[in-house]
Amino acid sequence: MILLQLFSRYSKVIITLSCLQTFSISAFAGDIEITSMLGYTNSPELTDKDRTTEIETTNEPNIAFAFSWKDYPNGQGQILVNYISRDFIDNIDQSTHSFDTVYAHFSGIAFYKERNYTTTIGMGVGATYFNSDFDNAVYPSVTFALGTRYTLSENLTFITEIRAYATLTKDDDTVFCKNESCIAHFDDTIWLDKQFSIGLAYSF
Repeated sequence: MILLQLFSRYSKVIITLSCLQTFSISAFAGDIEITSMLGYTNSPELTDKDRTTEIETTNEPNIAFAFSWKDYPNGQGQILVNYISRDFIDNIDQSTHSFDTVYAHFSGIAFYKERNYTTTIGMGVGATYFNSDFDNAVYPSVTFALGTRYTLSENLTFITEIRAYATLTKDDDTVFCKNESCIAHFDDTIWLDKQFSIGLAYSF
């Protein structure tokens, strides 16, 4: 359901980018890679209904899956999906509320070969989906990453990664509102998630 909503909202962008990458994927059919990652997210804060007091959100684990292909001699194209679920306590009745965040991005990754490992730098554009106990919304976002790759075998690679997601939110968001009554808002126009993750990539 979440991915379908993202697709319907950004279908033209997704189709255009997919068409642009069709030649690259077919030309390097032997260099496809599937990656799964597990990490920890440092969450930003929300603000209360009056936008005067900050509300802490919990720092939580995140999971991510990526589909990558060789796009040039020292790099990859990538489709990345990342999921986080976290909580906050509102200032009205001290009740706990949860909300999910799903990131979906098209990225380019550059490889810099070292002696025993490879350093990677990645940048991407896409969308962020927020789903709370009250409402949901989709906003545009970008992602930046710095990582390392250690070859374990011909097909298996161990990955470490530091990543940031920057989402452009709206001042009049209703993600934490119901019937025009809000318990929280985004603290700023930029929602910035910071993550550290490890994972395994399988190429074929």
